Amino acid sequence: MSDLELERKWYVLKTVSGKENKVKLYIENEVRDNGFQEYIGKVLVPIEKVIQMRKGKKIHREKVYYPGYVMVEANLIGEAVHAIKNVPGVITFLSEKKGGSALPMRKEEVNKMLGNIDQLSDYYKNVNIPYVVGETIKVIDGPFSGFNGTIEKINEEKRKLELAVLIFGRKTPLELNFTQIEKI
Repeated sequence: MSDLELERKWYVLKTVSGKENKVKLYIENEVRDNGFQEYIGKVLVPIEKVIQMRKGKKIHREKVYYPGYVMVEANLIGEAVHAIKNVPGVITFLSEKKGGSALPMRKEEVNKMLGNIDQLSDYYKNVNIPYVVGETIKVIDGPFSGFNGTIEKINEEKRKLELAVLIFGRKTPLELNFTQIEKI
């Protein structure tokens, strides 16, 4: 077969939500066990890194970016299609109409998705700052947990905020991380 016939495109699989990584693993096993390497390339479950505060500690978690979807680079001819469709947890390929043939992703979508994966690994470093100077927020971590404060300065490089907290009727300046506060 010529290379042209085996050109692969990116497709989106609708899957059972929460089973994305299992689906990815199953497809990779199918490829390995049945010699579908020519037909099926990469299988992706885009994730984003999230920071949560638990008991005063930062916890880095990974969260599926598109719950219920898995991206597959494939040439959908022959057995490969059936192998993918029969994977436990796979509902169907995204298509234009119900029961229609699988619709490949557009080049811009693929670039955005692949670019997003790279960007998502830096995600929490470059997360948009959802706060503005003058806004009143609640401290959720540290010795002043439970106090409300007013944002006086935002330092994007250091990822810190300076706020004024009223303690015993007196304004007290504090410097906190974005993860130590939340909107009221």
